[in-house]
Amino acid sequence: MKGIVFDCDGVLFESRRANLEYYNTVLERFSIGPIPADDDRAQLCHTAASPDVFRTLLGEENVAPALSIANSLDYREFIPYMIPADNLHEVLAAFASSCPLAVATNRGNSVVEILCHFDLESYFDVVVTSKDVSRPKPYPDMLNLASTELGMAIPDLLFVGDSELDLKAAQSAGMAFVAFGGRFPGVPTVHSHRELLAWHEKNR
Repeated sequence: MKGIVFDCDGVLFESRRANLEYYNTVLERFSIGPIPADDDRAQLCHTAASPDVFRTLLGEENVAPALSIANSLDYREFIPYMIPADNLHEVLAAFASSCPLAVATNRGNSVVEILCHFDLESYFDVVVTSKDVSRPKPYPDMLNLASTELGMAIPDLLFVGDSELDLKAAQSAGMAFVAFGGRFPGVPTVHSHRELLAWHEKNR
């Protein structure tokens, strides 16, 4: 594996609180109470692209109005709720010194602001978001685009994700996958970025 593609939420950052604050701000405009952190819908807010979140929570007829409200928000007010993963700078610097890196995330425009806020943008050669493809994860479109923009074949890339959407996207694309956080039996799993670095050194 000559290059690595990272998911954003749950891999580069613990961002559940930020995501809930963001979506609850939109839901408030529809007179819907906030989604608690322990609600099953919170996982949807953490992993899916915004149109899919609003389609599930508000119905098809409210997707466009909800997206309009969401686009009017300044996501920078939610960035302070995001927590970078432990040793993130150290490990990304080590990876970037030996192979190209990319991000493939169901986030939209906010991901670039987030990477810049935490001084991470220089580590990544390519950033692919839900705005860049017609179908977000679990479809393989993002990973295929990341492969194209990196100029690397799918078999030469590793995707690091934490959700079922990530796993399905990797399987559909035919890209090797490592689970960050131990979700899927039978799938290679790491629990930290230092562990990922050691795993990559052993298996590349």
